[in-house]
Amino acid sequence: MASATSSTDPGTTGRPATLGELRASGYRPRPVKTEIRDNLISALRSGHDPFPGIVGFDDTVLPELERALLAGHDFVLLGERGQGKTRLMRTLVGLLDEWSPEVAGSEIHDDPMAPVSVYAQRLVAELGDQTPVAWRHRDERYGEKLATPDTSVGDLVGDVDPIKVAQGRTLGDPETVHFGLVPRTNRGIFAVNELPDLAERIQVALFNVLEERDIQVRGYSLRLPLDVLLVASANPEDYTNRGRIITPLKDRFGAEIRTHYPLEVADEVALIRQEAQLAATLPGHLVDVVARFARRLRESSSIDQRAGVSARFAVAATETLAASALRRSARVDGAEPVARVCDLPGVVPTLLGKVEFEMGEEGREREVLDHLLRSATAETFRTSLSGLDLSGFTDLFAQGRTVETGELVPATELLGQLGTVPGLAKVLDRLAEFDAGEDGADGVPEPAGPGQTAAAVEFVLEGLYLTRRISKDSVEGTVVYGAGRGR
Repeated sequence: MASATSSTDPGTTGRPATLGELRASGYRPRPVKTEIRDNLISALRSGHDPFPGIVGFDDTVLPELERALLAGHDFVLLGERGQGKTRLMRTLVGLLDEWSPEVAGSEIHDDPMAPVSVYAQRLVAELGDQTPVAWRHRDERYGEKLATPDTSVGDLVGDVDPIKVAQGRTLGDPETVHFGLVPRTNRGIFAVNELPDLAERIQVALFNVLEERDIQVRGYSLRLPLDVLLVASANPEDYTNRGRIITPLKDRFGAEIRTHYPLEVADEVALIRQEAQLAATLPGHLVDVVARFARRLRESSSIDQRAGVSARFAVAATETLAASALRRSARVDGAEPVARVCDLPGVVPTLLGKVEFEMGEEGREREVLDHLLRSATAETFRTSLSGLDLSGFTDLFAQGRTVETGELVPATELLGQLGTVPGLAKVLDRLAEFDAGEDGADGVPEPAGPGQTAAAVEFVLEGLYLTRRISKDSVEGTVVYGAGRGR
């Protein structure tokens, strides 16, 4: 994103290569927070999305984030795991100018027209307008550190470099310092993931960076006015129990912004579709089931809500569903792999480790997940096929018909057991409309193949069972739908 005060686009051959050329181009230095503010205002005025890939935060988190950036505040994103905090921090890179000039060879990327390091100031004093200028892409102006207990002050701020001392420099010489991650992100954005995990004595080292904008290394102070936007993420539980952000450091952050899980099913579905890497076709009604499954987990009293249920849970579930369909295709008939309801039970064991249960639920974990999955499936069934006449299906079973299915039953075999079903075409049309509504797609949907038809049929059968209109027996991975009621 270019701004009015950016210098010549370095994508052209005529970009400034020296300080004199840069000065002649009309370039003017700007603090990084001013640069971000200008580019954010430009994006908002033009209708450009400044935070691409962020789903479900439009009316809640993003207005607060925009206010913080426009105010020039460092900030903390506070929320449970899997709420997109890291993704959100990384999108901030798009608010920087695409290219930025710096003094060539500077460890802290000095602005050629406002150098702050001893190296850059000396070079400019010696060479003047012939000082070489290098260009840095905005992707290189973002630094990130996952806070761990073994993180040191040297990692973040810097330390004395013994090699430089051995070369003859004195310990009082500022050039003996090996700069840490924060100074090396000067004129950029530095993000700390899981800030409370930093030891309190390490958090103290960030005081001056946030407030006085200088650093201290090994007993002497470097008056190094760093130009950096500092952002951090934290989990609420870590914030109060396992670790904490010490009060003086919290006070130095200008804003604390709460994130959350998607508030609407449509947002959860959109997030799944955006993030999941699918190895097979996944019908929209199954994506909806997984989205509602994740939401029910977040509402269940059996689940430890302090730990949260990550958005990665739903993404992993859909990827596993697709993998189950691909396995069926590879082992049975080689047909187009399309996920079906029969693939849902196989997902549950792989997800147990992604959910924290309350203390009283030991031994019932699988039962809890199975129950919530059935509830989510029934809810999707009612939502997607509400008001549709399904008597064509129930009449078949009233005549004593049974249908056997399972994760290794081919689609053609499943459809062959049913034969012609009155009303099936309307079911396919309704599910196609439902899927298109979720995707925001336009136009006429393609005709359903055997895989999609079998997926729709199995969804109807499971929905009829869950609403107590037909029976179901399960034995060793094989499911038999038949006449009768009950569970």
